[in-house]
Amino acid sequence: MQSKRTLFLIEVAIFTALALILDITPFLSFKIWPQGGSISFAMIPIFIVAYRWGLKGGLLSGFLLGILQIASGTAWIAHPIQGILDYPVAFTVLGIAGLFAPAAQNALKQENTKRFVGMVTLGVLLGITLRFIAHFIAGVVFFESLIDGMNIWLYSLVYNSSYLIPSFFINVLVVSFLFNKRPSLIVTSK
Repeated sequence: MQSKRTLFLIEVAIFTALALILDITPFLSFKIWPQGGSISFAMIPIFIVAYRWGLKGGLLSGFLLGILQIASGTAWIAHPIQGILDYPVAFTVLGIAGLFAPAAQNALKQENTKRFVGMVTLGVLLGITLRFIAHFIAGVVFFESLIDGMNIWLYSLVYNSSYLIPSFFINVLVVSFLFNKRPSLIVTSK
């Protein structure tokens, strides 16, 4: 029992650190907006933890990534509510993909690739949709004071969609490919 918990904590720490490295490495993260928002591979380790360890692992890893971004100075915070929504909340909710972990693991064990990719797609879609909602609300809270004469709701929608939609496709492709090529990545000794 203790070794499982230790393995869990070690994997969460390693994958969270990897997520931060992927986020801050210039050639692995395509910053498209000066106030934040990038197409990066940083969510992939969070989804790996979510599919390996389920909801608890995914939520913890996402939360820690959000906190590490603030602690490392890479966070772009202009308002306390915006900061909370854009970092701890937005990255924690990625871990919701862990709800699909049992179904994805079963599909992989049964060699049902179509169902497996479907479960990965649903989990990543749910996680990124919830992240989008957090960023969208943060954008409305923050940009409302900066944008004159423009619909703030539309601005936040376009701004956040511009990097999260491409990120969704990248994450589904990479996570599905990794688990499909290395099924042992998704199975833990729980």
